[in-house]
Amino acid sequence: MLKSVFLSFIDVFWSSVACGFLVAFCAHNISRHLPRGHETSHVYVLLQDLIRYGKTKHLKRGDWLQVFDVPKRWFWHFYSISVCWNGFLLVLYLNFTFQNQSYPSWLNGLLDILTGVPNSDSQVPQLVTVLVQLLLSFHSLRRLHECLFVSVFSDGAMHLLQYVFGLVYYIMMGLTVLGSDRLERGSGPLLSQLNWCHVTGSVLFIMASLMQHQCMVHLAALRTGKSGSVETLAHRLPEGGWFDLVSCPHYLAELLLYVSLNLMYGGVSLTWWTVFLFVLFSQALEAQLCREFYISKYESYPRNRKAFIPFVL
Repeated sequence: MLKSVFLSFIDVFWSSVACGFLVAFCAHNISRHLPRGHETSHVYVLLQDLIRYGKTKHLKRGDWLQVFDVPKRWFWHFYSISVCWNGFLLVLYLNFTFQNQSYPSWLNGLLDILTGVPNSDSQVPQLVTVLVQLLLSFHSLRRLHECLFVSVFSDGAMHLLQYVFGLVYYIMMGLTVLGSDRLERGSGPLLSQLNWCHVTGSVLFIMASLMQHQCMVHLAALRTGKSGSVETLAHRLPEGGWFDLVSCPHYLAELLLYVSLNLMYGGVSLTWWTVFLFVLFSQALEAQLCREFYISKYESYPRNRKAFIPFVL
């Protein structure tokens, strides 16, 4: 039974963006079966411009839409913000846990609004909050390292709204962890709270992180030589390893990361189910666009290979 019995602002936020990506996913699939000529309609072009980035963003669009393009290589901004912001929240929570220092008044006020639950002096520090904050900090540091020192970005672009949402996403993720801390009720000393969900979730998170890192290295190797120097910025077909399983295994790994976080909360947190659904629908959309790109560009690409969930999607 889900522990959260009401919708907080955080739940509404994640539910809304999850529904938005589900609608976009359905709209894109429906558009593939419309009569020829719909590709020139303003609605279709605007939809495709908003949901595509990088290699999948090659579509005919007006100059006015290109004004909103920002470089995809700016992905590192997301993770730098995440490292700083979530690291800051982690320090605050550790001070609360071990030194009984309360949050700044502005943060308490913000959490009051986001959760609908007022601050309580009787709140017991929770091990799951510390673990999830540590894992998210590790994830952000790893992805920042990959963006700066592993990945080889081309001149691909993303929409300004996608960029802004990416920044908001990582800020909201940190607040979601602290909000969940308010909505849950821990008891007893910190280490006595350890259970199989924490252990299993942590192990799955680490395995999914390793899988995603392997995929990032694999994709980067398509553009570099044996010496590690960049040889081309052209898009090449990834083959071998996880890429023989699905078109976008790095998106599958991303989904598994949030499966593990959901598991950390015992699978009974409404908030983390809404986060999971957002990740599922957003990754499904981007993975399908990548799969369609591979099929259109490479005649030898296996048509029966799924986008990012083996044998399913």
